[in-house]
Amino acid sequence: MKSAQAIWEAALGELQLQVSKPNYDTWLKDTTGISYKEDVFVIGVPTVFIAEWLRSRLYSLIKRTLAGITGKTVEIQFAILAPSQAVCPAPAYHADGGTSARLKEAATAAFRLNSKYTFDSFVVGECNRLAYAAALDISEDPGNRYNPLFIYGDTGTGKTHLLHAIGHTAKAKGFRILLASAEQFTNQFVIALKNNRIDDFHRKFRSADFLLVDDIQFLSGKAQTQECLLHIFNDLYENNCQIVFTSDRPPRAISSVTKKLRSRLEWGLVADLGLPDLETRLAILKVKAEQLNISIPLEVLRFLAKEFQHNTRELEGALNRVLTYSRLGGGKLDINLTKQALADIIPQGSKQEVMPSPKLIMTTVADYYGINPEVLADKRRDKKTVLARQVTMYLLREHNHCSLAEIGKMLGGRDHTTVLHGCEKITSEIEVNPQLQNSIEEIRRSLRPQKPPYSS
Repeated sequence: MKSAQAIWEAALGELQLQVSKPNYDTWLKDTTGISYKEDVFVIGVPTVFIAEWLRSRLYSLIKRTLAGITGKTVEIQFAILAPSQAVCPAPAYHADGGTSARLKEAATAAFRLNSKYTFDSFVVGECNRLAYAAALDISEDPGNRYNPLFIYGDTGTGKTHLLHAIGHTAKAKGFRILLASAEQFTNQFVIALKNNRIDDFHRKFRSADFLLVDDIQFLSGKAQTQECLLHIFNDLYENNCQIVFTSDRPPRAISSVTKKLRSRLEWGLVADLGLPDLETRLAILKVKAEQLNISIPLEVLRFLAKEFQHNTRELEGALNRVLTYSRLGGGKLDINLTKQALADIIPQGSKQEVMPSPKLIMTTVADYYGINPEVLADKRRDKKTVLARQVTMYLLREHNHCSLAEIGKMLGGRDHTTVLHGCEKITSEIEVNPQLQNSIEEIRRSLRPQKPPYSS
């Protein structure tokens, strides 16, 4: 029988493809397989809070995933791993539904740096060069160059990696850092309010040399928490302390955020992370293989890089699944085993959706607005051309996942801030302008591959 940890690693590889990045990083990443006996699978978790969350939110999915790997229906139990790695049973909650216990556990769950997320392990490509350089700069010279630094990009593009890399470098230089997701910051704030310790809460955050907040978009709609963060921001900024935020969208696209906080988010540098191109994805896989000290055929790596185009997280999840499939089954790690391991994700004979090329997007938009494609890259500023150019910027980001720098280069060498403005303008305008919304939908339909007519 394979070890519980080997089985759980296989399960994590699949769960990584099925849940969102914030959920995976917060609730699953630090778990481990402890034992598997008599159809009872015990999962080790760092805190009671995480055990209860998994039990109430992901129990069915975890059970289904383990059943698919083991071929049996299993019962799941959670055990708390103390710092010494001694296993403690997850305690039952009291009559208040566990609110007090969960809040207490939430307080201890924040502010941990991931040892794997360093600048050395970050793969740099055209899609992320600006954000990487800015993150490195502020680590060397905090509070003086870009303050705050706001990094945004789609799921799995490396936002959290860069945030932790900044934290590691700052900590090594003796700076005091505070790292938290927006959810953890909110939980800390709720705890402070509940216990009448709001002054202590403010003092703790204002004592930081570096304040690192991940997934800031989750503060949307939380007016009281936003107001608290605004005051902390002002104090840190005035003291020349470095502030870094990450988000899955630019500041102007985050809804239900106060104008004052949004203006603070845009004060420094806003840097985007585009989705990695084929070469970068291949480099990421090679680095991952080196970290694991495993020799993986280049054919396998190229296959994974071509099939999983959307983000680094699903790329690494697919690799983990293949490696665990090989380890559990004892088969040779080759292209046939890889396709077999991923058969339910990439069915035989199917192809993942092909992204339209930048040239096709530019030509399609130009045709729709009745202009020459070359006009998009020149300096003309008439209303129709400007609109077509901004729609092109938006669709290159939306459909082809190009970075701001790449889009600017394709459109006549424009600055990335010009491209950012164009993308944000279309993003906000599309919400209130039905005509623009219909136009973009028509262009999208034109970009979709045409299916051949049905024949009997």
